[in-house]
Amino acid sequence: MKRHLIRCLIYCSIFLSIKCSGQSRKLVGGGCEGCKAIFEFGEKTLTNVDTLPGFHSTEPKLKITGTVFRRDGKTPAKDVILYVYHTDRTGIYPKKGNEVGWARRHGYLRGWVKTDQSGRYTFYTFRPAAYPDRSEPEHIHLTVKEPDKNEYYLDEFVFADDPILTPARRKKLEDRGGSGILPSVNSRGMLHANRDIILGLNIPDYD
Repeated sequence: MKRHLIRCLIYCSIFLSIKCSGQSRKLVGGGCEGCKAIFEFGEKTLTNVDTLPGFHSTEPKLKITGTVFRRDGKTPAKDVILYVYHTDRTGIYPKKGNEVGWARRHGYLRGWVKTDQSGRYTFYTFRPAAYPDRSEPEHIHLTVKEPDKNEYYLDEFVFADDPILTPARRKKLEDRGGSGILPSVNSRGMLHANRDIILGLNIPDYD
Protein backbone atom coordinates (compact mmCIF):
# COMPACT_ATOMS: atom_id res chain seq x y z
CA MET A 1 0.00 0.00 0.00
CA LYS A 2 2.80 2.34 0.94
CA ARG A 3 4.69 1.54 -2.25
CA HIS A 4 1.57 2.16 -4.31
CA LEU A 5 1.10 5.54 -2.67
CA ILE A 6 4.71 6.51 -3.30
CA ARG A 7 4.43 5.40 -6.93
CA CYS A 8 1.30 7.53 -7.39
CA LEU A 9 3.02 10.55 -5.90
CA ILE A 10 5.97 10.09 -8.26
CA TYR A 11 3.69 9.82 -11.32
CA CYS A 12 1.75 12.91 -10.25
CA SER A 13 4.97 14.83 -9.77
CA ILE A 14 6.20 13.84 -13.25
CA PHE A 15 2.84 14.72 -14.81
CA LEU A 16 2.78 18.18 -13.20
CA SER A 17 6.39 18.78 -14.17
CA ILE A 18 5.68 17.96 -17.82
CA LYS A 19 2.53 20.08 -17.82
CA CYS A 20 4.27 23.09 -16.31
CA SER A 21 7.20 22.65 -18.66
CA GLY A 22 4.83 22.66 -21.63
CA GLN A 23 3.19 25.82 -20.40
CA SER A 24 6.53 27.58 -20.00
CA ARG A 25 7.41 26.77 -23.60
CA LYS A 26 4.28 28.45 -24.91
CA LEU A 27 5.35 31.49 -26.91
CA VAL A 28 3.75 34.86 -26.37
CA GLY A 29 2.26 35.99 -29.66
CA GLY A 30 2.53 32.59 -31.32
CA GLY A 31 5.02 31.74 -34.04
CA CYS A 32 7.07 34.53 -35.54
CA GLU A 33 9.37 33.89 -38.48
CA GLY A 34 12.15 36.45 -38.55
CA CYS A 35 11.52 37.89 -35.10
CA LYS A 36 14.98 36.74 -33.96
CA ALA A 37 16.33 39.61 -36.05
CA ILE A 38 15.50 41.87 -33.11
CA PHE A 39 18.73 40.60 -31.49
CA GLU A 40 20.94 41.49 -34.47
CA PHE A 41 21.85 45.04 -33.39
CA GLY A 42 25.31 43.77 -32.48
CA GLU A 43 27.44 46.11 -30.38
CA LYS A 44 25.20 49.09 -31.05
CA THR A 45 24.08 50.89 -27.88
CA LEU A 46 20.33 51.23 -28.17
CA THR A 47 18.58 54.49 -27.31
CA ASN A 48 14.99 55.57 -27.85
CA VAL A 49 15.89 57.18 -31.21
CA ASP A 50 17.25 55.56 -34.36
CA THR A 51 17.87 56.79 -37.89
CA LEU A 52 17.62 54.18 -40.63
CA PRO A 53 19.96 54.10 -43.62
CA GLY A 54 18.80 56.29 -46.49
CA PHE A 55 16.93 58.80 -44.35
CA HIS A 56 19.07 61.77 -45.36
CA SER A 57 19.06 61.00 -49.08
CA THR A 58 15.58 59.62 -49.73
CA GLU A 59 12.16 61.27 -50.03
CA PRO A 60 9.61 61.42 -48.60
CA LYS A 61 11.31 61.55 -45.21
CA LEU A 62 9.33 60.06 -42.34
CA LYS A 63 9.46 60.51 -38.58
CA ILE A 64 7.51 57.99 -36.47
CA THR A 65 7.11 58.64 -32.77
CA GLY A 66 5.03 57.16 -30.01
CA THR A 67 4.78 55.83 -26.48
CA VAL A 68 4.82 52.18 -25.47
CA PHE A 69 2.44 51.42 -22.61
CA ARG A 70 2.01 48.41 -20.40
CA ARG A 71 -1.13 46.31 -20.70
CA ASP A 72 -3.22 48.80 -18.71
CA GLY A 73 -2.75 51.33 -21.52
CA LYS A 74 -1.63 53.98 -19.04
CA THR A 75 1.73 53.02 -17.53
CA PRO A 76 4.75 53.82 -19.76
CA ALA A 77 6.93 50.80 -20.49
CA LYS A 78 10.68 51.40 -20.37
CA ASP A 79 13.49 49.27 -21.83
CA VAL A 80 11.28 47.75 -24.53
CA ILE A 81 13.14 47.02 -27.76
CA LEU A 82 11.45 47.74 -31.09
CA TYR A 83 12.84 46.47 -34.39
CA VAL A 84 11.68 47.72 -37.80
CA TYR A 85 12.54 47.01 -41.42
CA HIS A 86 10.98 47.96 -44.74
CA THR A 87 11.37 48.19 -48.51
CA ASP A 88 13.04 50.96 -50.48
CA ARG A 89 11.29 53.29 -52.91
CA THR A 90 11.14 50.55 -55.56
CA GLY A 91 9.34 48.12 -53.26
CA ILE A 92 12.19 45.69 -52.61
CA TYR A 93 14.27 44.89 -49.52
CA PRO A 94 17.66 46.16 -50.72
CA LYS A 95 20.88 44.34 -49.91
CA LYS A 96 24.56 45.14 -50.24
CA GLY A 97 25.64 41.54 -50.73
CA ASN A 98 27.49 41.02 -47.46
CA GLU A 99 24.45 40.46 -45.25
CA VAL A 100 24.35 37.81 -42.57
CA GLY A 101 21.54 36.47 -40.43
CA TRP A 102 18.08 37.83 -41.11
CA ALA A 103 19.50 40.79 -43.03
CA ARG A 104 19.78 38.41 -45.97
CA ARG A 105 15.98 38.60 -46.16
CA HIS A 106 15.15 41.87 -44.45
CA GLY A 107 17.82 43.90 -46.22
CA TYR A 108 19.72 46.80 -44.68
CA LEU A 109 16.83 49.25 -44.21
CA ARG A 110 16.25 48.38 -40.60
CA GLY A 111 16.65 49.85 -37.14
CA TRP A 112 16.34 49.29 -33.39
CA VAL A 113 15.29 51.44 -30.45
CA LYS A 114 14.87 50.91 -26.71
CA THR A 115 12.17 52.94 -25.01
CA ASP A 116 13.18 55.47 -22.36
CA GLN A 117 11.76 55.99 -18.88
CA SER A 118 8.66 57.59 -20.41
CA GLY A 119 8.15 54.73 -22.86
CA ARG A 120 8.94 57.02 -25.81
CA TYR A 121 10.52 55.99 -29.10
CA THR A 122 11.35 57.64 -32.44
CA PHE A 123 12.37 56.30 -35.84
CA TYR A 124 13.69 58.52 -38.64
CA THR A 125 13.37 56.86 -42.03
CA PHE A 126 11.51 57.35 -45.30
CA ARG A 127 8.19 56.13 -46.59
CA PRO A 128 8.60 52.72 -48.23
CA ALA A 129 6.97 51.71 -51.49
CA ALA A 130 4.54 48.86 -52.00
CA TYR A 131 5.80 45.61 -53.48
CA PRO A 132 6.24 45.83 -57.27
CA ASP A 133 3.16 43.63 -57.80
CA ARG A 134 1.22 45.87 -55.38
CA SER A 135 0.00 42.80 -53.50
CA GLU A 136 0.41 44.52 -50.13
CA PRO A 137 -0.01 48.11 -48.94
CA GLU A 138 3.08 50.12 -48.10
CA HIS A 139 4.24 48.89 -44.71
CA ILE A 140 6.98 48.80 -42.10
CA HIS A 141 7.46 45.54 -40.21
CA LEU A 142 7.57 45.79 -36.42
CA THR A 143 8.83 43.37 -33.76
CA VAL A 144 8.86 43.96 -30.00
CA LYS A 145 10.93 42.50 -27.15
CA GLU A 146 9.91 43.15 -23.57
CA PRO A 147 12.47 42.51 -20.80
CA ASP A 148 10.54 39.55 -19.39
CA LYS A 149 8.94 38.03 -22.50
CA ASN A 150 9.93 36.46 -25.78
CA GLU A 151 9.96 38.56 -28.93
CA TYR A 152 6.77 38.79 -31.00
CA TYR A 153 5.42 40.80 -33.91
CA LEU A 154 2.97 43.69 -33.84
CA ASP A 155 0.73 45.05 -36.58
CA GLU A 156 2.83 46.65 -39.29
CA PHE A 157 2.96 50.40 -39.71
CA VAL A 158 0.71 51.20 -42.68
CA PHE A 159 -0.47 54.52 -44.09
CA ALA A 160 -3.98 55.89 -43.88
CA ASP A 161 -3.79 57.54 -47.33
CA ASP A 162 -2.46 54.45 -49.13
CA PRO A 163 -4.98 53.53 -51.87
CA ILE A 164 -4.05 49.86 -51.53
CA LEU A 165 -5.20 49.94 -47.90
CA THR A 166 -8.84 49.41 -48.81
CA PRO A 167 -11.70 49.15 -46.28
CA ALA A 168 -11.68 45.38 -46.79
CA ARG A 169 -7.97 45.18 -45.93
CA ARG A 170 -8.48 47.40 -42.89
CA LYS A 171 -11.05 44.97 -41.51
CA LYS A 172 -8.51 42.15 -41.66
CA LEU A 173 -5.95 43.94 -39.49
CA GLU A 174 -5.45 42.25 -36.12
CA ASP A 175 -4.54 45.42 -34.19
CA ARG A 176 -1.76 43.59 -32.36
CA GLY A 177 -0.49 46.18 -29.91
CA GLY A 178 -3.11 48.60 -31.21
CA SER A 179 -3.78 50.01 -34.65
CA GLY A 180 -0.78 50.38 -36.92
CA ILE A 181 -2.53 52.75 -39.34
CA LEU A 182 -0.55 55.97 -39.49
CA PRO A 183 -2.24 59.26 -40.31
CA SER A 184 0.65 61.54 -41.28
CA VAL A 185 1.17 65.29 -41.48
CA ASN A 186 3.66 66.87 -43.85
CA SER A 187 5.65 69.51 -42.03
CA ARG A 188 8.73 71.24 -43.48
CA GLY A 189 9.27 68.50 -46.02
CA MET A 190 8.93 65.59 -43.60
CA LEU A 191 6.03 63.27 -42.84
CA HIS A 192 5.26 63.09 -39.12
CA ALA A 193 3.28 60.16 -37.70
CA ASN A 194 2.50 58.93 -34.20
CA ARG A 195 1.70 55.43 -32.98
CA ASP A 196 1.23 54.48 -29.36
CA ILE A 197 1.62 50.80 -28.53
CA ILE A 198 -0.13 48.83 -25.78
CA LEU A 199 1.81 45.72 -24.85
CA GLY A 200 -0.27 42.56 -24.80
CA LEU A 201 -3.25 44.07 -26.62
CA ASN A 202 -4.67 41.40 -28.95
CA ILE A 203 -1.58 39.25 -28.39
CA PRO A 204 -2.21 35.49 -27.93
CA ASP A 205 -0.95 33.82 -24.75
CA TYR A 206 0.02 37.11 -23.14
CA ASP A 207 0.08 36.85 -19.33
